[in-house]
Amino acid sequence: MTISLEAKAVLDEIGQVVVGRTRTLRLALAAVLAGGHVLLEDVPGLGKTLIARSLAQALSLDFRRLQCTPDLLPADVTGSFLYDPGSREFEFHQGPVFAGLLLADEINRTPPKTQSALLEAMQERQVTVEGRTFPLPRPFHVLATSNPVEYEGTYPLPEAQLDRFLVRLDIGYPPPEEEVEVLRRRLARQREEAEVAPVLAPGRLAELQAELEQTTVDDDLLRYCVDLAVATRNHSSVEVGASPRGAQGLVLVARALATLEDRAYVTPEDVKECAVAVLAHRLVMKPETWTSGVNGVQVVTELLGKVPGPPSS
Repeated sequence: MTISLEAKAVLDEIGQVVVGRTRTLRLALAAVLAGGHVLLEDVPGLGKTLIARSLAQALSLDFRRLQCTPDLLPADVTGSFLYDPGSREFEFHQGPVFAGLLLADEINRTPPKTQSALLEAMQERQVTVEGRTFPLPRPFHVLATSNPVEYEGTYPLPEAQLDRFLVRLDIGYPPPEEEVEVLRRRLARQREEAEVAPVLAPGRLAELQAELEQTTVDDDLLRYCVDLAVATRNHSSVEVGASPRGAQGLVLVARALATLEDRAYVTPEDVKECAVAVLAHRLVMKPETWTSGVNGVQVVTELLGKVPGPPSS
């Protein structure tokens, strides 16, 4: 079975409990296949936690949920050394970060000191506690949720943390017919919990990610990704544009999207499909643009219409 067929089976299975949200699920799966982390940012009650749990179940990943609160400590994330009276030694007890997929729920409710505990894990796939380094399971992914409408008691994610997320996705309110279907399915299953059956065999995700690394991308597409990133740095409304990591993210997610379509090559449309999700959250806007309402999404959308793509062959 090709990657595209397995990915379609994953999306179909998740679609049994998550109504609609095709674009969000597709980009989230592409980001995971590309080896990255996902930030879901939207108002409460739209299914962010359900999406995370369903992805973990369908991909056969060990799933752990971390409820971020103002009193959460870094050791509550990474784990800590505890004294064992029997052995008379300090033993390391793993925290919830030791998982295949960690859901950091409402990540902006925990203070920066605790948020920073995830930085090393997300970038290096390891944690360091009291001078000792512990590798995390492979694959390892963070799916974090953030509520953009509440500011009291929240701590905005710093740019360095946002840059660790390969994509930032919103969900949006469902159309009325989809919302009716959500209610219908809830009544039909006669319980609150919605379970997703495993689609991939344990360990298969790591194999798919290794296969994906064998896919090449033409130099014209590489240049297009760099041109988009450079254009964000030169935009009049942007203080700090996308770094080379942003251009790399475009390539990785676009390559995954091409694979989902069972193509061995990336097209400009693949890049355009993921550009907002990959680049918008990496932009730091100039202070004077806040009052005008210009944001990263608008800037990237504008640039997609201005930056020329590769010539047609």
